[in-house]
Amino acid sequence: MRWIHAMSAVALLGAVTAAARPADASPTREQYRLFRALSIDLQGRIPLPDEIAAFERPGFDLDAWIDQHLQGAAYAERLRRVYLDALRLEVGSMFNFVSNPLVLRRVRVIDPDGNPAYVYFRRAQRRDRVESDLDFCLSPEETGITVAANGTLTGTAHPIDRAAWNQRTVEVRPWWLYRDYRSASPSQRISAGDGSAMTLSPVAGLLMDADNTTPTTTVRVCREEAQTADRGAVYLSGRLTALPRTEPYPGGRVTAPPTDSAYARAHAGQMVSCTSGTGVSLSDDCGCGVGLERCMPGNSLGNDPAAFNLPDNVPLGADQPLDSRAQTQGDWSRFWWAQEAVHFLDDLFVRDRDVRGLLTDRGTMVNGATAQFYRGFAGSTCCGNGTQFDYAEPAALFDPARVPTDLTPHDLATWRRVDDRGPQAAGLLTTPIFLAKYGTRRARAHIVYNAFLCRQFVAENLALTPSTEPNLMVRPGCAACHAALEPLSAYFTRVTESGWTFLPPAAFPALNPACATRGGNSPNGGCTSFYDPAFGSSAQGMLRGAYGSLAHADEGPPGLARAIVDAPEFASCVVKNVSESFLGRSLTAEDQPLQESLVTSLRSGGFRMRSMVRALLRADAYRAANNLASATWREGATP
Repeated sequence: MRWIHAMSAVALLGAVTAAARPADASPTREQYRLFRALSIDLQGRIPLPDEIAAFERPGFDLDAWIDQHLQGAAYAERLRRVYLDALRLEVGSMFNFVSNPLVLRRVRVIDPDGNPAYVYFRRAQRRDRVESDLDFCLSPEETGITVAANGTLTGTAHPIDRAAWNQRTVEVRPWWLYRDYRSASPSQRISAGDGSAMTLSPVAGLLMDADNTTPTTTVRVCREEAQTADRGAVYLSGRLTALPRTEPYPGGRVTAPPTDSAYARAHAGQMVSCTSGTGVSLSDDCGCGVGLERCMPGNSLGNDPAAFNLPDNVPLGADQPLDSRAQTQGDWSRFWWAQEAVHFLDDLFVRDRDVRGLLTDRGTMVNGATAQFYRGFAGSTCCGNGTQFDYAEPAALFDPARVPTDLTPHDLATWRRVDDRGPQAAGLLTTPIFLAKYGTRRARAHIVYNAFLCRQFVAENLALTPSTEPNLMVRPGCAACHAALEPLSAYFTRVTESGWTFLPPAAFPALNPACATRGGNSPNGGCTSFYDPAFGSSAQGMLRGAYGSLAHADEGPPGLARAIVDAPEFASCVVKNVSESFLGRSLTAEDQPLQESLVTSLRSGGFRMRSMVRALLRADAYRAANNLASATWREGATP
């Protein structure tokens, strides 16, 4: 925090406004302080000796120096911090990203030769035999052990019959061990890595075989998981009713064999995408892809097993971590979601793009890890009960077909711009980090309202009374905030909460006669998942969250982006956020002329930040904010 001197300091500095000093003048103390502040803001550090020497030379042109440094990585990082501070785009382990179609867990078994071996598998994998469908591919009778749903093992392992071993499992050279995993014969095995964010670094357990001495060169995986097809046929087992628990389950399994869903019976043999969670749950043709690239490795049977070493402390940036540690497969995704936002912001500010693109830009930045996520991971959370609406393949916020195909998970240091993610993309609003950080429609609307309009919802000073009114826009004690919040949150109606699955109007009309209420209830569980009985009628159901504005629900996040950037408060909020960060204090009524002039600079500059920041750095307010000696602090200066 910078501290502000009394008005006498402002008056003193009012005369120190010349951009270039006279040839015979030496810098004043105030000018030294200003140059130091500019260096910290624009270079991220105090001036170096040679820079101070240049500053002290007669005729030094400060305006030219400012213009020279209003570009580049340090300048972009300074502006990026303004918006990362406002949006707080960090997601901790409380957001538990464990998608079973993605996670390869492993079981320690005894191979046919009597040696310990790991076999990788994923839960909820369809298989063509009753003994292992939706379970580990080798049955308890074949292994001697039982794999429980909670990750515990029971029993005593014995050597597996060689025929079963060869029939049910295969060896693969996976993406986390080989750079050239897409080739016919991968040979470029990675080194252990240094734990930095720029080097793929599997945890130690993934680099050694089950004997803990032999370096892993191949992994053994269940045969179904090793399949590489992009699409698979809906599998029909023929089981219509659950087996009674009084009977032993086939193969010694401890869970009931799955039965065919109504959707599977109606669509048997039809092709589904193997990148969607629904596809994995419906088709025994769907595996993890070439080199298992559609799945994440794990070093155990745990719910969220360790996978990679990642930076643990990055005050200098992800490419300069202070330390690293083994982290889970979920941490891997969360880390790279956050880095996408960092590079999105840096690209906007380095290129001096229109700042409205924070919300409206259909493009983004991707590297190998995020490209892998958008191609093969994002769809794993779709589509659940959506199959009751014939929705089995996601209409993605980021169209996977637009993701660069040549980026592999090893290209962590390579960031590339994708100019158009698709029609539903809207700047930061449709990035995974934003949608995970702000999991509900209201939370998403509130942070946008606060960070981009600089406004808060203020409750009425009323005592809350019991009410059965579901419409918060009119409920006493709630209406003061929710009359504005509900229409804004309606823009996120078609993006699932705590996720990024998009609900297209063709499958999920905002008003759906198929989900009309009967006696105050929806007719089936599928309707209740997506349609709110509280706002339904005997004629139709209403999509959850849409009651604030049906029009906003269909406009989606791009509609919210347009509404926010078109609001008169948007430009002044940009100025407020940046000015308060650079000045180190809140703006006051006395700053209104400054704020208005900076808004003019921003608008006249086509909403590009550079012209506005230039005007701010040349303002007397900036000089005054940085002209405070340490002795003055001790004299009782206030922020």
